[in-house]
Amino acid sequence: MKTLPFVKDLVLIGGGHTHALVLRKWGMNPLAGVRVTVIDPNPRAAYSGMLPGFVAGHYTRDELDIDLVQLSRFAGARIINGAVNAIDPLAKRIMVPGRPPIAYDVCALDVGITSDMPMLDGFRAHATPAKPLGPFASKWTAFRTVAINPQVAVIGGGVAGAELALAMAHALTSDGHAPVVHLIDRSGVLTALGDTARAKMLDTLAKYNVTVLDNAPVAKVTADGVLLENGDLVPSQFTTGAAGAKPHDWHSQVGVDLLDGYIAVDENLQSSDASIFAVGDCVHLTASPRPKAGVFAVREAPVLFDNLRAVLSDKPLRPYRPQKDYLKLVSLGDKIALAEKWGRVQSGALLWKWKDQIDRKFMDQFTDLPVMGQPDLPREHASGLAEALGDKPMCGGCGAKVGPATLASALVDLPDSDRDDVDRIDGDDAGVIKLGGAVQVISTDHLRAFTHDPVLMTQIAAVHALGDIWAMGAAPQAATVNLVLPRMSDTLQARTMSEIMATAQAVFSDAGAVIVGGHTSIGDELIVGFTITGLCDVAPITRSGAMAGDALILTKPIGSGVILAAEMQSKARGSDVVAAFDAMTQGQAAASQILKGAHAMTDVTGFGLAGHLNGICVASGLGAELVLDDIPVLPGALTLAEAGHRSSLYEANVAGAAVTGKAGARMKFLFDPQTAGGLLAAVAPDDAAHLLGDLKAAGYQAAVIGHMTNGAGVKAR
Repeated sequence: MKTLPFVKDLVLIGGGHTHALVLRKWGMNPLAGVRVTVIDPNPRAAYSGMLPGFVAGHYTRDELDIDLVQLSRFAGARIINGAVNAIDPLAKRIMVPGRPPIAYDVCALDVGITSDMPMLDGFRAHATPAKPLGPFASKWTAFRTVAINPQVAVIGGGVAGAELALAMAHALTSDGHAPVVHLIDRSGVLTALGDTARAKMLDTLAKYNVTVLDNAPVAKVTADGVLLENGDLVPSQFTTGAAGAKPHDWHSQVGVDLLDGYIAVDENLQSSDASIFAVGDCVHLTASPRPKAGVFAVREAPVLFDNLRAVLSDKPLRPYRPQKDYLKLVSLGDKIALAEKWGRVQSGALLWKWKDQIDRKFMDQFTDLPVMGQPDLPREHASGLAEALGDKPMCGGCGAKVGPATLASALVDLPDSDRDDVDRIDGDDAGVIKLGGAVQVISTDHLRAFTHDPVLMTQIAAVHALGDIWAMGAAPQAATVNLVLPRMSDTLQARTMSEIMATAQAVFSDAGAVIVGGHTSIGDELIVGFTITGLCDVAPITRSGAMAGDALILTKPIGSGVILAAEMQSKARGSDVVAAFDAMTQGQAAASQILKGAHAMTDVTGFGLAGHLNGICVASGLGAELVLDDIPVLPGALTLAEAGHRSSLYEANVAGAAVTGKAGARMKFLFDPQTAGGLLAAVAPDDAAHLLGDLKAAGYQAAVIGHMTNGAGVKAR
């Protein structure tokens, strides 16, 4: 079936509850012709309803978080991990530091609120705001791990602050401590609750020995605790703030009507700019003002979903009608909850079980997502089609490369050149061209996209292609761009090309090279490639100069093939995927300079560590020995490998490079195709320690992973 072109850009800013539900609904029923983008600073979004339970120890971090990377994959959306700091509604451009502006036809904001607590003297240095939830959850976990005679202070005596204080007291008590917990408020605590509910919560605070300090304005936060305006010091090793909720400062840069900094929206969830919608705690509902509560965000989701589709397809919008009151379910430390609605109050373990069921049902929507599979075969098909198709989708990046044996058989019959100004060094990373007294290297490479973000894909493809130049010790000189864009309208072509070229220019400029031209075409999917030249001021480093005893240094961790294969099926944690992307975008210019005296060097890409090391062994007439436990591995990759995930190129790599040694997941990593992988260098053993130190000082997760040996073949232990 032919792919339909993209004609409109929808951008969702923020991964709040409403947008998470919209993404799920979009994945189940996308609007043809719309390209969706999600922008959030984090790969995961914590669910506020379960935060007190997480703090208390009732939920794990994975249970707390919505994985935005997995959810975006399911929705067919690109995800950008960055923080928006402005929107230009006239040009319809969204600003995210560190990348080109992001164009939109329609956008929606679901960015929640922040806190003015960091403005309190000393708070930024010595305390952690309760929002954003993700960073707070991480720091709380770290504190619980090391706490000794714990002292905790919560600034802000509203319901959220009281819930946190109770959860912290319960968790620390469960850990075997006798914690000292203070709940501090400049006026009265829990004033938003009715008298009955307030009395029950105060009784529970007393049960947990939480000291409540009413009418206690804070002067500053110090390393030792919270200094009150009356001069008293409240001792604290972990101080947080659950007060002072306010909208993000950058809302003033959006260019729409605001009320007290909150984005004013009408009954259709539309701002004063018809192309900008907003939902959740960041908005003021002008038609029916309501307090900031997650229940409204959840119930806004179907209306936002319908209205985004409507405005993108020129259809009428429908209004959002919020309920007048809502059920408040408050956690009370242990697995007990308090419920309040219409002035009626109840509490107990059954209510917590009910709340737990509601929360888990909500979160199950984002973990029980259909997995990408292979298309069904037609009833009649050629023999061998099922085997060629395989049992899972083809990988992108280097996982989509032709296998080493197939490539070698295709190149074996190439005739030798009789030119004396060109050296085609068999199997090496780049060709060598002699121009008078200069030595130039040339290489080309391209990648099939594995992310919907053309900026990220361009960064990775550029670093990947530059790897061949850096591996030969050359300085990048010039590059041409080779692009295949997926089908899209002329407007979206221009937007995408602008993002790609701005990104490529930044990467190659940083590498010291200049883009001199390129070619484009339209196809079924995004493919980004570059042809690059480099200059050598000394003889190029090849794969043939290794010596017995040389130490083997690898400059980047491996495992990207496993992670990308799992990510295509929404099985990889979003934070692990982002860590892999960060490794792929790390340039190797500094590493190439540090390793310029290497006896032999290559970059580890499609054929995996075993395949590329085998290339050094064959070219140098030696063998090699690897220490599996010394090989750095990307976060999450080992778990995924043990679960059976692997790239579609894995089997071809196993067939192309024999390695002897113990079986297991770490052995399998040797055949994992790497995209924009690290440099693998054979260096004099006496130089290894200081080279490794220089690489680590330059920011590389480098390691000595083995050594060259007399003999043949690669052994692993």
